[in-house]
Amino acid sequence: MVTAPSNAELLERSVAGDRIAFERLFRPLYDDGFRLAVAMLADASLAEDAVQEALLNAWRKLHTFRTGEDVRPWFLTIVANQCRSLRRGRWWSVQRVAEVEAPSPSRHEPGTADRLDLEAALGRLPRRARLLLVLRYYLDMSFEDIGAVVGASPSAVKSSTHRALVKLRAEWDPAEGAY
Repeated sequence: MVTAPSNAELLERSVAGDRIAFERLFRPLYDDGFRLAVAMLADASLAEDAVQEALLNAWRKLHTFRTGEDVRPWFLTIVANQCRSLRRGRWWSVQRVAEVEAPSPSRHEPGTADRLDLEAALGRLPRRARLLLVLRYYLDMSFEDIGAVVGASPSAVKSSTHRALVKLRAEWDPAEGAY
């Protein structure tokens, strides 16, 4: 019976130049990276580009990865840095043409209206607050891992996430925001 290689084995083989091992190691992280990039850039096509570039950067910098650490926060840090780099670029400030919106789900489906209201409220938050909430509640990351991604201590991340939740509650339902 053949067993699947562990992440440590895949990492070791990836550092040695095995592209298939690299793909097997990072494929499960692609969706998380994409969600993070969409939250930071608010544009799906830019997010795809950012994640692809982050994967290239991860391949190039794999030799800098500290053995024994978790690959997920390391990769998401690369994604976040790529998104920040894109936002700092001179083309980011160019006026963008509005994209055609995809058809939204029917408001008659149970829970759809609440979800759409929540997504709209999340979209009105400042970027940093939205980023923290996406990392914590969409990607289910620990405060330690979020701290690694955003470059802050776990306690700072925890208090900032709490403040972001208070802002989200105020945006989602102004009556609930004041407590």
